[in-house]
Amino acid sequence: MTTPIELIHEIEKLPPRERVRIVDIVIRDVLRPDSDIDKVWAQEASSRWDAYKRGEIKSVPYEEVMSKYKK
Repeated sequence: MTTPIELIHEIEKLPPRERVRIVDIVIRDVLRPDSDIDKVWAQEASSRWDAYKRGEIKSVPYEEVMSKYKK
């Protein structure tokens, strides 16, 4: 059986395009969507949108939000 280190060394020998393909496959396998989490976020987004339309919350300009992270 191939060890993880041996596998990494083999992957490093591949062209960049093939390495990216492997990374994509691994990430898709590890980060599978969770329908329960997706449902909760969809409900939250809908709730926030409804509150915005009712005037209960205000929007914040993009520039204002991003300025907090540019410091």
